[in-house]
Amino acid sequence: MSEDRGIWLYTVTGRPVSTPPHGVSGEMPRLVEAAGLVAVVGDVPLDGFGEDALYRNLEDLDWLSGVARAHDAVIATVAADGPVVPIRLATVYRDDDRVRAMLEQRAADFHRALRRVTGRTEWGVKMFAVPRPEPDPAEAGSSRRGAGTAYLARRRAALAWREEHEQHMAEQADRVHLGLATLAAATRAHPLQNRALAGEHARMVRNLAYLVDDKLKQVFTEAVTACEESNDAIHIQLTGPWPPYSFAALEDQ
Repeated sequence: MSEDRGIWLYTVTGRPVSTPPHGVSGEMPRLVEAAGLVAVVGDVPLDGFGEDALYRNLEDLDWLSGVARAHDAVIATVAADGPVVPIRLATVYRDDDRVRAMLEQRAADFHRALRRVTGRTEWGVKMFAVPRPEPDPAEAGSSRRGAGTAYLARRRAALAWREEHEQHMAEQADRVHLGLATLAAATRAHPLQNRALAGEHARMVRNLAYLVDDKLKQVFTEAVTACEESNDAIHIQLTGPWPPYSFAALEDQ
């Protein structure tokens, strides 16, 4: 490999696979094999994807968004053929030999991860608060009371109503999660997203991932639909199916 190029790592699987026509730099992804594993890689220019360049480019949200989409598209194509271990964005090696050495050193971890996700797919479930109008503040204070007393009464009533609504919402969210978890091989809780990132005006209250056996796909999706219809304090958004990003990734990639 020329010194001005590096090896971008997309994913690792346990069998030869077909690859998509384009990677993060427009390159044709290819395969590197070792220890009974197959790494899907791409040859990328270091002036755009080397350590210093990545440090600069990762601050450019437009560049990052485009590269992330291309990276995920390669993984999704490979995952369509069977189980994969997705590799985190911007993992670059100097040459094929170093990729092979990594596969040999981490072979047990990769094989274990592949066994865990075989025949299973990731589904995302995001829960959002359903806004409710607060009760009429006039109901909490009589006109015969003094202004200060009435104000405090309204404040106490508003706080009590909000606490009750938050508790009701949390109970529904927890109940939904516990029910869906019985249909999944594993679950993961992710950080809550802000409104802009989530693409919703409502406040997110849960951001969960479920690893579901493919044979239970219809049962799981129907269960999510039933939960959406039967809970009034939360709105549920189902995403997927996805490659098992939350469950196949190695702990210390």
